[in-house]
Amino acid sequence: MVSLLCCGPKMAACGLVLSAWGVVMLVLLGIFFNVHSAVLIEDVPFTEEDFKDGPERIYRLYEQVSYNCFIAAGLYALLGGFSLCQGRLNKRKEYMVR
Repeated sequence: MVSLLCCGPKMAACGLVLSAWGVVMLVLLGIFFNVHSAVLIEDVPFTEEDFKDGPERIYRLYEQVSYNCFIAAGLYALLGGFSLCQGRLNKRKEYMVR
């Protein structure tokens, strides 16, 4: 029988905690970028030409960074699901008779 277990219980727990934190942090950052928070202007990749046409270009860049944060949060959620599955497989392995 093929085992899908590839990491131990401590690594699975660590991955679950880190992914939960990553999802929360990146979703909040995505929301703040989506509402065009002025505090986060340093994290928006703009050039001097972006300021010439008014704020619409800057708003598009904010939204692009916001979408990137939401995509990264989704990837962290997938990693959390994988870590959860690994944790459950480790628990099941403890109860198996050899």
